[in-house]
Amino acid sequence: MNNDTAAEFRLDKRLVRGAFNRAAPHYEAVAVLQRTVEAHCLERLDLITVAPGVIVDLGCGPGAAGRSLLARYKRAQVLALDLAPAMLQLARRRRRWFSAQRFVCADAEALPLAADGVDLVFSSLALPWCNDLGQALAEAWRVLRPGGLLMFSSLGPDTLKELRHAWRQVDGRTHVNAFIDMHDVGDALVRSGFESPVLDVEHFRLTYSDIATLATDLRRSGSRNATAGRPARPIGKSAWAALVAAYEAFRVDGLLPASYEVVYAHAWKPLQARRRAAEGEQTLTFHPVRRGLT
Repeated sequence: MNNDTAAEFRLDKRLVRGAFNRAAPHYEAVAVLQRTVEAHCLERLDLITVAPGVIVDLGCGPGAAGRSLLARYKRAQVLALDLAPAMLQLARRRRRWFSAQRFVCADAEALPLAADGVDLVFSSLALPWCNDLGQALAEAWRVLRPGGLLMFSSLGPDTLKELRHAWRQVDGRTHVNAFIDMHDVGDALVRSGFESPVLDVEHFRLTYSDIATLATDLRRSGSRNATAGRPARPIGKSAWAALVAAYEAFRVDGLLPASYEVVYAHAWKPLQARRRAAEGEQTLTFHPVRRGLT
């Protein structure tokens, strides 16, 4: 989230950490979208020539991406970072014997790593849990070596648009994170000093028989409401009934949709590493993709 985003959408990192700690035992059972996006993000590395020695798996969750990165880059060392200790414990249990993985509990906006020591920062769907996208990108830029690559996925503003709209019919509180548009992500990459950014968007639609099942999936995947503008008390029966009624307007063919707009991006730290924004405009390449998962 950028600094100019309304204060009501600011995330309480303690609540975010607690939500993912509680989600860890059942995360892999419900994280269908997360696994799909992670796989698509990894596929994008097929189009890039890179031989990293040190990789940061930023927001590693249960560690599947880190294991895939080690299988791809067999001589690399992977530093698995996550805000939630329970996720790191799960990733550690999943690692292979003698694996070149290390595990660090850390916030993407304040990485406990030295500058210029990493060849690849890989992050799938972790940046939506940052309050300041620019700060997270600046930290990635700082720890990358000149010529290093940042590859990540994030979420765009159409994510959970049905749920956001339904809640607006119920109360004036915040219930869904504020997600950042692809073009704003590209601008943030340039401001942070990255060069040659390439971005594309993929749209997914998950479907549910009822809103209770959607709410359960969100909770079990760690996607709880941690915004500053969240309701002060648990949702009452009348508010829940109003939400259910409002969401019914989106029912199609007997099912309720939940939309996700996924932003993929990669960019490079310049070989002559210095901030480029003041030196002139860069070209941002956008590739809209219209695939879906139902």
